[in-house]
This record gives sequence, structure tokens and C-alpha cells, in this order.
Amino acid sequence: PACTHYGMSVVPYAPLAGGFLTGKYRRGEPVPAGTRGAASETWQQQRLTERNFAALEALEGFAQERGHTVGELAMAWLLAQPVVCSIIPGATSPEQVKANVAAGEWKLNADDLAEIDRRLEAAGAL
Repeated sequence: PACTHYGMSVVPYAPLAGGFLTGKYRRGEPVPAGTRGAASETWQQQRLTERNFAALEALEGFAQERGHTVGELAMAWLLAQPVVCSIIPGATSPEQVKANVAAGEWKLNADDLAEIDRRLEAAGAL
């Protein structure tokens, strides 16, 4: 609301929540070796919560039904917000760059955004 009121924009950093929204972390499974999560107990406590996994699973279904990944959905959702002018995604491989481009090309409409909210609410994540 403040950005809209003052005519300002936001440039979100880490749109994939430090890798959580890539789907590499799964409920009930060990944290993959060599990941950001494996290096930090605090990171795990902040992100690997039941509420976050419920949200992730709800979003994965939405994305997969449309031929996208949840990471692409996360970035496309941010770009669909009126106050977001750009995002700062990271990429350490050509595949990640391609996913970032796909996210930028995916234009979520009002119905998509409402469906995302509905699924998150049904999952208890809103």
C-alpha cells in the first residue's frame, strides 16, 4: 500500500526464497547436500516449515497444470504485482537462466492470481 500511495516500485531480491521455491526441498526428506539449506540450521528453521511446505505443494500443482515450475510461478507472480518493476533472480546454470526467461514470459492474469490465492488459502498457507 505505501508503494502505491507514494508512486514507488519494489525490486524483490531472492524471488525463490533461497532455493526453497525450486522444489529441491521436500517435506520429510533430508536436506540435499551442498545446498544453502544444508549449510545453515537457521535457514532450515526459517523456511522448512509445515506452512511453507503446504504453500509449496499448492503452488506446484498450479504451475504443473500450466506446464511451468513452481520457481517460474514464484517469479511470474512477483512480476504480476503492480508495484514490482523487476526482480533480481540468481542463476548458476544455463537451465536457471532459461527458467528465469520463461518466468518473465509467463503473464499471470487476474483469474490466475485469484486461483493462486484460493489454493494457498485452502492449504492453510494464507
